[in-house]
Amino acid sequence: MEVRVDLLVSSELIRGKFLSREPEETKEVGFRLGRLLKPGDIVCLYGELGAGKTTMVKGIARAIGIDERQIISVSFTIVTEYQSRPPLVHIDLYRIDSDAEIPELGLWDYVRDDTISVIEWPEKVERELPDGVIRVTIRPVDENTREITIEEKDEKDRDNL
Repeated sequence: MEVRVDLLVSSELIRGKFLSREPEETKEVGFRLGRLLKPGDIVCLYGELGAGKTTMVKGIARAIGIDERQIISVSFTIVTEYQSRPPLVHIDLYRIDSDAEIPELGLWDYVRDDTISVIEWPEKVERELPDGVIRVTIRPVDENTREITIEEKDEKDRDNL
Protein backbone atom coordinates (compact mmCIF):
# COMPACT_ATOMS: atom_id res chain seq x y z
CA MET A 1 0.00 0.00 0.00
CA GLU A 2 1.32 3.40 -0.92
CA VAL A 3 0.98 5.70 2.05
CA ARG A 4 1.33 9.33 1.05
CA VAL A 5 0.93 10.61 4.60
CA ASP A 6 0.88 8.23 7.52
CA LEU A 7 -1.59 8.21 10.39
CA LEU A 8 -0.18 10.84 12.69
CA VAL A 9 -0.51 10.10 16.37
CA SER A 10 0.27 13.19 18.39
CA SER A 11 -1.89 13.57 21.46
CA GLU A 12 -4.02 10.94 19.74
CA LEU A 13 -4.54 13.15 16.66
CA ILE A 14 -5.74 11.07 13.75
CA ARG A 15 -5.29 12.30 10.19
CA GLY A 16 -3.68 11.27 6.97
CA LYS A 17 -4.03 10.60 3.27
CA PHE A 18 -3.67 7.15 1.73
CA LEU A 19 -3.81 5.51 -1.66
CA SER A 20 -5.44 2.07 -1.59
CA ARG A 21 -5.19 -0.16 -4.66
CA GLU A 22 -7.42 -3.00 -3.41
CA PRO A 23 -10.07 -3.73 -0.75
CA GLU A 24 -7.54 -5.41 1.57
CA GLU A 25 -5.55 -2.17 1.69
CA THR A 26 -8.71 -0.21 2.51
CA LYS A 27 -9.39 -2.66 5.35
CA GLU A 28 -5.82 -2.17 6.56
CA VAL A 29 -6.27 1.61 6.72
CA GLY A 30 -9.50 0.98 8.67
CA PHE A 31 -7.63 -1.40 11.00
CA ARG A 32 -4.91 1.17 11.67
CA LEU A 33 -7.53 3.83 12.36
CA GLY A 34 -9.55 1.43 14.54
CA ARG A 35 -6.56 0.75 16.77
CA LEU A 36 -6.46 4.46 17.63
CA LEU A 37 -10.16 4.85 18.41
CA LYS A 38 -11.51 5.05 21.92
CA PRO A 39 -15.01 4.99 23.44
CA GLY A 40 -16.96 8.09 22.45
CA ASP A 41 -15.27 8.47 19.07
CA ILE A 42 -17.49 8.99 16.03
CA VAL A 43 -16.15 8.13 12.57
CA CYS A 44 -18.07 9.59 9.63
CA LEU A 45 -17.54 7.83 6.29
CA TYR A 46 -18.06 9.95 3.17
CA GLY A 47 -18.01 8.60 -0.38
CA GLU A 48 -20.21 7.59 -3.25
CA LEU A 49 -22.04 4.29 -3.45
CA GLY A 50 -19.48 1.48 -3.83
CA ALA A 51 -16.52 3.62 -2.75
CA GLY A 52 -15.50 1.21 0.04
CA LYS A 53 -17.15 2.56 3.18
CA THR A 54 -18.32 -0.84 4.45
CA THR A 55 -14.89 -2.27 3.60
CA MET A 56 -13.37 0.42 5.84
CA VAL A 57 -15.80 -0.56 8.63
CA LYS A 58 -14.55 -4.16 8.39
CA GLY A 59 -11.02 -2.98 9.16
CA ILE A 60 -12.16 -0.82 12.07
CA ALA A 61 -14.18 -3.76 13.45
CA ARG A 62 -11.22 -6.14 13.21
CA ALA A 63 -9.13 -3.67 15.24
CA ILE A 64 -11.57 -3.91 18.16
CA GLY A 65 -11.92 -7.67 18.02
CA ILE A 66 -14.92 -8.24 15.75
CA ASP A 67 -14.68 -10.84 12.98
CA GLU A 68 -14.95 -8.81 9.79
CA ARG A 69 -17.27 -11.45 8.32
CA GLN A 70 -19.93 -10.17 10.74
CA ILE A 71 -19.82 -6.74 9.11
CA ILE A 72 -22.24 -6.38 6.24
CA SER A 73 -23.80 -3.37 4.62
CA VAL A 74 -26.48 -2.29 7.05
CA SER A 75 -28.46 -0.36 4.48
CA PHE A 76 -31.65 -2.19 5.36
CA THR A 77 -31.30 -2.29 9.15
CA ILE A 78 -29.83 1.22 9.49
CA VAL A 79 -28.22 0.55 12.92
CA THR A 80 -26.28 -2.50 14.07
CA GLU A 81 -24.61 -2.67 17.48
CA TYR A 82 -21.82 -5.21 17.95
CA GLN A 83 -21.12 -6.51 21.45
CA SER A 84 -17.40 -5.86 21.59
CA ARG A 85 -15.31 -3.93 24.09
CA PRO A 86 -16.00 -1.12 23.51
CA PRO A 87 -19.25 -1.73 21.61
CA LEU A 88 -19.19 -0.80 17.92
CA VAL A 89 -22.26 0.92 16.51
CA HIS A 90 -22.48 0.81 12.71
CA ILE A 91 -25.00 3.27 11.26
CA ASP A 92 -25.88 3.41 7.56
CA LEU A 93 -28.15 6.31 6.61
CA TYR A 94 -28.30 5.50 2.88
CA ARG A 95 -32.04 4.71 2.93
CA ILE A 96 -33.01 7.77 4.98
CA ASP A 97 -34.88 10.19 2.74
CA SER A 98 -35.42 13.21 4.96
CA ASP A 99 -34.29 14.92 8.14
CA ALA A 100 -37.75 14.22 9.56
CA GLU A 101 -36.94 10.49 9.81
CA ILE A 102 -33.84 11.01 11.98
CA PRO A 103 -35.63 11.72 15.30
CA GLU A 104 -37.87 8.68 14.76
CA LEU A 105 -34.80 6.44 14.59
CA GLY A 106 -33.47 7.44 17.99
CA LEU A 107 -30.09 7.57 16.27
CA TRP A 108 -28.35 9.59 18.95
CA ASP A 109 -29.41 7.04 21.60
CA TYR A 110 -26.91 4.64 19.99
CA VAL A 111 -24.06 7.16 19.80
CA ARG A 112 -22.82 7.15 23.39
CA ASP A 113 -19.65 7.84 25.36
CA ASP A 114 -19.08 4.09 25.85
CA THR A 115 -19.28 3.16 22.12
CA ILE A 116 -17.26 3.66 18.98
CA SER A 117 -19.73 4.84 16.33
CA VAL A 118 -19.22 4.63 12.58
CA ILE A 119 -21.72 6.49 10.39
CA GLU A 120 -22.04 5.89 6.64
CA TRP A 121 -23.74 8.69 4.68
CA PRO A 122 -23.30 11.25 7.52
CA GLU A 123 -24.25 14.04 5.11
CA LYS A 124 -27.82 13.32 6.12
CA VAL A 125 -27.16 14.39 9.74
CA GLU A 126 -24.35 16.88 9.09
CA ARG A 127 -25.96 19.70 11.10
CA GLU A 128 -26.40 17.41 14.12
CA LEU A 129 -22.86 16.02 14.26
CA PRO A 130 -20.96 16.93 17.42
CA ASP A 131 -17.55 18.58 17.34
CA GLY A 132 -14.52 16.34 17.08
CA VAL A 133 -15.85 13.69 14.69
CA ILE A 134 -13.31 11.86 12.57
CA ARG A 135 -14.05 12.36 8.89
CA VAL A 136 -13.00 9.69 6.42
CA THR A 137 -13.50 10.49 2.75
CA ILE A 138 -13.08 7.64 0.26
CA ARG A 139 -12.78 8.79 -3.33
CA PRO A 140 -12.49 6.36 -6.24
CA VAL A 141 -9.54 7.20 -8.48
CA ASP A 142 -10.20 4.35 -10.89
CA GLU A 143 -11.92 0.95 -10.78
CA ASN A 144 -9.60 -0.44 -8.07
CA THR A 145 -7.81 2.56 -6.55
CA ARG A 146 -9.18 4.69 -3.73
CA GLU A 147 -7.86 7.88 -2.19
CA ILE A 148 -8.65 7.86 1.52
CA THR A 149 -8.42 11.06 3.54
CA ILE A 150 -8.76 11.01 7.33
CA GLU A 151 -9.22 14.24 9.24
CA GLU A 152 -10.88 15.52 12.36
CA LYS A 153 -13.66 18.08 12.23
CA ASP A 154 -12.01 20.11 15.00
CA GLU A 155 -8.36 19.04 15.11
CA LYS A 156 -7.33 21.70 17.63
CA ASP A 157 -9.31 19.88 20.35
CA ARG A 158 -7.08 16.82 20.21
CA ASP A 159 -3.90 18.90 19.90
CA ASN A 160 -4.66 20.25 23.37
CA LEU A 161 -5.07 16.89 25.12
